[in-house]
Amino acid sequence: MQNSLLLAAAFLYAVCAFLPARQGALISVATAGAWLLHAVALWADMMSRGSVRIGFALMISAALWVSVAAYWLENRNFALDGLRRLVMPCACAAAILPVAFPGSLLQFEGRAPALGWHIVIAVLAYSILTIAAFHAVLMALQESRLHTRSPQPGWLSGALDQLPALLTMEKLLFRLIWIGFILLSLTVLSGIVFSEQLFGTALKWDHKNIFTLLSWVLFAALLAGRKWRGWRGKTALRFTVAGFATLVLAYVGSRFVFEVVLHRGLA
Repeated sequence: MQNSLLLAAAFLYAVCAFLPARQGALISVATAGAWLLHAVALWADMMSRGSVRIGFALMISAALWVSVAAYWLENRNFALDGLRRLVMPCACAAAILPVAFPGSLLQFEGRAPALGWHIVIAVLAYSILTIAAFHAVLMALQESRLHTRSPQPGWLSGALDQLPALLTMEKLLFRLIWIGFILLSLTVLSGIVFSEQLFGTALKWDHKNIFTLLSWVLFAALLAGRKWRGWRGKTALRFTVAGFATLVLAYVGSRFVFEVVLHRGLA
């Protein structure tokens, strides 16, 4: 059932990617439909009585699900049709990824009842910061495009030309980073609480926690630099991508190695 819903969502995302901009109403309805199908499938796949399914594919799928929601909402305030042509193909691929890589079940039995909320907050933090990293890459491509315009732009160049001005994109970027940073801070704090309950120590110094804390430090430094030193442009983009890369290493990278390379589950 879940796989059918994911495939249906992927099909609608693909349709949304290639519909012409003049069919705005149809694009909006199709996007909402794909997003709802994706949401139902993710919930049914991840949540079950007494357990939760986790895995690198589900994390990526959830991240793009949040990305589509952010696009759909922000498109009402800014002209983001160029972003649609870039986000939707990625959402299409991410929607079907859990079909091939279903992940593993984490049992709640014997664990703190609020552990599920910790996982939800962590997924949201990762999702928002994934959008921010994707946004930062688009800004870098957009800036490069301003200096190297070709007379006959291709598909990517045409999509970049339809993005809002760089100042508007930068404003959206830091809005995303602030939201993601707050959620990441809650993830770290709640993780410390659960580490105390499960392992008897306030912080278990494994690769996951080390890279998560490093990511938190990088995003904190970026926001502090933005406020006190006026960081922007390439400096902001480098910090965003570096912070996201360490977050990927903290969780998704390790789960990919265990699930795909070693064919093992990982709690």
